[in-house]
Amino acid sequence: MSPLWPTGLRRRSATLGLAALLAAGTTAPDALAAPAHRAAGTHLGAVRVIARFDRSAGQAAESIAPEPGGGAVIGMIPARQVVRVAPDGAVRVLVTMPLPPGGGGTTPVVGIPGVARSDRGDVYFLYSSGQGGLTGIWQVRPAGAPRLVVPMPADTMPNALVIDGERDRFLVTDSTGGRIWQAPLRGGAASVWSADPALAPDGFFGANGLKVHNGAVWASNSDHGTIVRIPVTAGGAAGRAQVRATGLAGIDDFDFTGRGTEILAAINQSSRLVRVGPDGTQDTLLDAEDGLEGTTAVAVRGNRAYVTNGANLAGNHPDLLLAQLRHW
Repeated sequence: MSPLWPTGLRRRSATLGLAALLAAGTTAPDALAAPAHRAAGTHLGAVRVIARFDRSAGQAAESIAPEPGGGAVIGMIPARQVVRVAPDGAVRVLVTMPLPPGGGGTTPVVGIPGVARSDRGDVYFLYSSGQGGLTGIWQVRPAGAPRLVVPMPADTMPNALVIDGERDRFLVTDSTGGRIWQAPLRGGAASVWSADPALAPDGFFGANGLKVHNGAVWASNSDHGTIVRIPVTAGGAAGRAQVRATGLAGIDDFDFTGRGTEILAAINQSSRLVRVGPDGTQDTLLDAEDGLEGTTAVAVRGNRAYVTNGANLAGNHPDLLLAQLRHW
């Protein structure tokens, strides 16, 4: 496990010098007090790598589903794997999906871009294959092969998967189609829930990350660098999308910090973890100097944030990081 310095603490140490920190009685980054000028909001305490993955085997970490006890389930591209990371960092492959015939010609990404875990512990994942009969939502089973729960059209690029427990349904972003799909949690046919223009791509990926929060569905748009909020009607239908944040070019996944609509956003293209305030203001909490390489996903549980490096656009060190959240 390799400790990393949070961005603000690294810069503070550069200003004060190591000797000054030791003279002050500080022995670890986590023990440092917040600088007096630091803006109110969520920041990071200690950050450490809890698992490293094998890039040579195609293990580009793409999505996170935290588990009780401190472990997590991770979706991988292009290895087409679901892996479980134990609290001690041990990595175990749960599923390896078959390579589609012809290599998956109708999708730009072949792999497992999305994972989700139900309250009762069921693990689901998306397979983007470019092939009918393979593309869709799958369930990991304790014994035997995974089960296709929700088939999706071959020309979709399913990316993020969430479970909307209040309405007993799955929600899935379709990045190349610029849509959000829905399907019953028990399995069955998928249908388009929203095709709002705010979800559309502009050359590559539109709708990407996805969350359900306070009666609305939120999605990121990678090409437009935005986060949008889609109200949910009383009947469960989609309202009109509202742009809530801009200037996040190359955004992948995101999650809420637990402080209202404050967000942590994983910016894949520039290898950053960015805090987005309720008013849309932004500051970078971690970047390439902290060891981020093609940051793909973030998942918040309590006062902890899991962050994946995919190392797909930069670097060669995919891993899973764990950061402590500090609020002030």
